[in-house]
Amino acid sequence: MLLGAHISISDGIDKAPERGRKLTCDCMQIFSKNQMQWKARLLGLNEAEDFKTKSREFKIAETVIHDSYLINLGSPDKALLQQSREAFLEEMVRAKHLGVRYLIFHPGAHMGAGEQAGLKKVAESMNWARKEFGSGDVELILETTAGQGTYLGHSFEQLARIIGYLEDQKNVGVCFDTCHVYAAGYDIKTKKGYEATLELFDETLGMRYLKAIHLNDSKGKQGSRLDRHEQIGKGFIGMEGFKNFMSDERLERIPMVLETPAGDKKYKQELKALRSLIRG
Repeated sequence: MLLGAHISISDGIDKAPERGRKLTCDCMQIFSKNQMQWKARLLGLNEAEDFKTKSREFKIAETVIHDSYLINLGSPDKALLQQSREAFLEEMVRAKHLGVRYLIFHPGAHMGAGEQAGLKKVAESMNWARKEFGSGDVELILETTAGQGTYLGHSFEQLARIIGYLEDQKNVGVCFDTCHVYAAGYDIKTKKGYEATLELFDETLGMRYLKAIHLNDSKGKQGSRLDRHEQIGKGFIGMEGFKNFMSDERLERIPMVLETPAGDKKYKQELKALRSLIRG
């Protein structure tokens, strides 16, 4: 299993691989810039090359990037939509410079325009970004959501509809967030429920689209629509639920990263607990 965590880029992106290795990460997720700001300083060539070199040195098998939280590719507001698209395109460029193939992002929110309009807007934004970017070097990975408010992507059907609207359906995938999926109503806690959920994912989207997994326990109950991460084993999914993932051979080469609340303070401990489930 490729297990890791979301790693801070404080003091420079090139410092992240060593930080990840110290926490026993096989893979990791990073932001390519401050996730709560639109603007970012240019990514230096030397910094990007150092990141690649150190990723090899510290044996980080795969890195994924999560985009800025400000971006909304489904916004009905023209100014916000254009700003979001341009920021998203910049994220793609930064990912390419860093040699990262997966850019994970929340589909967006329709903000009252309606589900159908929102889903189409997200796909249109992805099509725009792909044309502007001009290559398939970076794959666009839609993250499952919990379904709060007008947020899109809380059902496999919604994600399938977005992908169906895309002009390029090859360089795209899905990030399966355990907390979000559980809060959206899918049973991944019980063995039977887990198998049924993965079967539904395969029928609706296809397992070939599963490119990354966020491992987060849930503060909310199944179907609560509450997007609140909890430490592994301390939420409603529990160790029972995560054993389903750790014992699934289909997931062996898929990067799985923690985004749990305690962060660096508990990542090492949580990764150890997850690895014990592989042996168990």
